Amino acid sequence: MSHSQSHAHSHENTVPRAALIAAVSLVVLSLILTAAVSLGFLEREAVPQLEREKAQVQAIASRDIRFDDRKDGAVLISDAHDGSSIAVIATETEGGGFIRGVMRGLARERRMHGIGSQPHFVLTSWEDGSLSLTDTATGRMIELGAFGADNRATFAKLLPVGEAS
Repeated sequence: MSHSQSHAHSHENTVPRAALIAAVSLVVLSLILTAAVSLGFLEREAVPQLEREKAQVQAIASRDIRFDDRKDGAVLISDAHDGSSIAVIATETEGGGFIRGVMRGLARERRMHGIGSQPHFVLTSWEDGSLSLTDTATGRMIELGAFGADNRATFAKLLPVGEAS
């Protein structure tokens, strides 16, 4: 046996055939569904903001707020206009994990656009019962009710007293 034969290796495809078929099927299905929506055969997913505009749903409470990280790891939530403290979310605060998670996602998006923490957010309660948080810097709106009643309530508490519906 020559030296070159002993080190020969196979160049066969090592991806299982079933996995390849599944991956190709997923890509094809995605393309078909995208085309069906684009051509009008399937309806687009409803966008809450657009649905509210179409139904002329009014805001019933709103607050401009700012989130700032403190040196001790807590998050200070303040009124964007007068700077008054609304809440301090410590790491162990009930519901604080959800608020921190939402804010981390928004902060990451701001960093990608080169935006700092200065622009405020708008927390809005709508007459249809929905609650949204809008980033005034990026225009991104998060529907807080989509995360469940408990998580929605953690943000609703940040609205002015008597307006957290």
